[in-house]
Amino acid sequence: MTSTTATDLRGILTALATPFDADENIDTAVLKQLVDRSVDNGVDGVVVGGSTAEVAALSSDERLQLVENVIEYTAGRVPVVAQTGATSTAEAIRHSRAAQSAGADVLMLVTPYYEPLSLDETLNYIREVSSSVDLPVMLYNIPDATGVNLSADTAGSLAEEIDNIRYIKDSGADWEQALRLIHHHSDKLGTFIGWDPYLYSALAEGAAGAVAGAANVVPSELVSVSRLIAEDKLVEARTEWNRVYPAIDAMISENFIAAVKAGLRHNGISAGVPRRPVADVPADATGRITAALDALQR
Repeated sequence: MTSTTATDLRGILTALATPFDADENIDTAVLKQLVDRSVDNGVDGVVVGGSTAEVAALSSDERLQLVENVIEYTAGRVPVVAQTGATSTAEAIRHSRAAQSAGADVLMLVTPYYEPLSLDETLNYIREVSSSVDLPVMLYNIPDATGVNLSADTAGSLAEEIDNIRYIKDSGADWEQALRLIHHHSDKLGTFIGWDPYLYSALAEGAAGAVAGAANVVPSELVSVSRLIAEDKLVEARTEWNRVYPAIDAMISENFIAAVKAGLRHNGISAGVPRRPVADVPADATGRITAALDALQR
């Protein structure tokens, strides 16, 4: 598989959900269906093993197999971004090297998310893991889960210091920080917004793209928004965004992992429900999600 340069990765990346069967085992047949659905609807890449994939509920072996399966199923049709961060440096290096060997195009690196770390400890973790591989690295900033925020200037400095840090997925839901990333650091760092409701605004401001869990459910609509913005057709893009936003709003207003799976079920894809102890969305929320999705078909 060809290497990915700093300017190659752009557009809509699906943060793939992990489908489970009734016994909470990964359903590989449905996983292939999810990959095909995204690729066939024009997404620009897929992300495996991230938050929407319920990474914290997966065993180490499951994570390794999930990455291998997605790379196999994708078969070079779009880039595969493998999320390889872990709660220890050694485990993150193990997953990163395994993903590189399996043929991933880019690694996404969440910082440890249980034991609270200082910023210096976090930066040393990023340096060690990034230097253990040759692939481009996407930082994953999700301070609600990790307790540490990678500010725009911190992320930019890391990209200056470490050659293979090329991207950041910013899931901090801090619009001012996202703007700083886009406007101050885009020469070294491609910003992918990781908060689905910001997708239109971020792309219009010049973000490299978006990593969207909603792309499991509404891939073609998000791709349409992205492509219209890339063609500088902002009015048309806004019209398309106004159509799809209610569905995104309905999903983001609930537990997002469960809401994505509810949306998939509505679309005829049996991805199951989240692994316990995370609960499925309640019936009234399911009704709001399905109503918003039905409205897209009118």
